[in-house]
This record gives sequence, structure tokens and C-alpha cells, in this order.
Amino acid sequence: MSARFAGKRAIVTGASRGIGAAIAERLAAEGAAVAIVARTLEQHDHLAGSLQETAKRLEQYGGNVVVIAADLTDDESRATIVPIAVDRLGGPIDILVNNAAAAMYAPMESFSLKRRRLIFEVNVHAPMDLAQAVLPGMIEGGEGWIVNLSSGSTRHAIGPPFPVTAVGSTIGVYGASKAALNRMTNALAHEMHPHEIRINTVEPRAAVMSEGAAALVGASVTADQIESMEAMVEATVALCACGPEISGGCFVSLDLIDELGLVVHNLDGSLFHPPHQGAS
Repeated sequence: MSARFAGKRAIVTGASRGIGAAIAERLAAEGAAVAIVARTLEQHDHLAGSLQETAKRLEQYGGNVVVIAADLTDDESRATIVPIAVDRLGGPIDILVNNAAAAMYAPMESFSLKRRRLIFEVNVHAPMDLAQAVLPGMIEGGEGWIVNLSSGSTRHAIGPPFPVTAVGSTIGVYGASKAALNRMTNALAHEMHPHEIRINTVEPRAAVMSEGAAALVGASVTADQIESMEAMVEATVALCACGPEISGGCFVSLDLIDELGLVVHNLDGSLFHPPHQGAS
């Protein structure tokens, strides 16, 4: 197991379960001090996982773990995240992973304004607010890494005739929010490149069956449409340690693994078997 993140301070949102919890564990396993953020401190009403459970897994690696319960739909609540993390981790943030997302699927013709606003609040405004909050410390320190989790739902359906899929057009608002996140990521990377701050998005090529994904689309996904959690995490943490030549990109997990010649590891940093899989 490497210690490439030793001495680094990281924030990971949406870390009570799923991809966020897995990314936080891998960062901790490789030496980072990690602040984990979510609404669910103890137990969710419907989904397994909580911040307390994630914290227990991270603490086994011996580093500093900070638990921050916050509501990313509320600008006042999310404004507290970075100051708390800086104070309790002992210094400016080196790595920000914006993983938390609001995913609600419904027909476009009746998609309510309230739901549209909530999705954009969590998926677009919260990542930008947190990025703006960590940037002063990164600029002063001379480098930093921001990784925003995106989605293949940004791509347009081709038609007519339009493909018949499990989610169809109901994923349109979610995809639009992630498309906005991609574009804002690229623009911010453009601005921050002189400061050697690397800002990218990464999305899974295939479905990563986290607790949330399983609840939303699990019944409609076949084995050949799934990639491992470990592969998604490998691609993400690679962007948490990339050089300044990699910035402003919208990457796909398995493609990035192949492009960089990465070896997929378990969440504890040991080698992962079998090799990564996913839709080709």
C-alpha cells in the first residue's frame, strides 16, 4: 500500500455510503487526513450506510478522520463545511472530491420546479461553492486537486426513433445538472491552471452498483452493464494526484484507467482481483 496522500487533507462529500465512502476510504488508506460529509450521521431511513460507519472504516488506517453532517441543499449549511474541515484537519484543504448528488427521475412534462431547483442546488451550486471555499488555501499552497463526479447521462439520446431504456427521458434534469457541472469544471480549471490546481470530472463508463444506484435502477441493469466500485475509485483517486498537465477534463473511469495504464486496487490499497470490468 502506497502513502502517496500522506500529509494531504481531503474533503469528500456524499461519503455516508457508495462511491463517496469508497473514495474516502481509499484516500485514508493511502495516508490522507479526510473530512467526510453527508446528511446521514447515524442511519438513513431507506438506505444502508452512515457517516459514523464510514468513519469507523477510515479510522482503521490511523489518520485523522473528521465527520461533518451538512445539508448540501442549504447554502448556509454547506458554507460551514470547509471552515470546519480546515479547523479540525489542521490546515488548508489539498483535495476536494464533490461526490454528493441529488438524483430524482421523472417525466420531463411534469418535472416540478421544486425538484429541478433541488437537483441543481446539490449537483451544481454546492460543488462550486465548496470549490470556491477551498481555492484560496490551494492558491496559497501552490497546488490542489478538485474532482467532481459526473455522469454519462449528460449525453443526448439519439433519435427519432429514440431508444427505449429503463430511465428514458426521466433522467433529463439530472443529466442537465451534470452537463452544467462539466462545463463549469472546465472553466474553473482554465482559471486555476496558472496556480497548478487540477480540476476535473470523472464519470463511470458503466453502472457502479452503490446503494443509491441499486435502489434507483438496480432491477434494470444487467451484469455486462456494471463496473466495479474499485475501478471507479481507482480512476477518481488518480485525479486526486495527477500532474498539472491533466486538468479541465471530463474523464470516463475505465477509459482513464486504460489511458494511464493504472492497476486497480482494493479500497485498502491492496491489489484488486479480478481485473476491472464494465461495458465496452
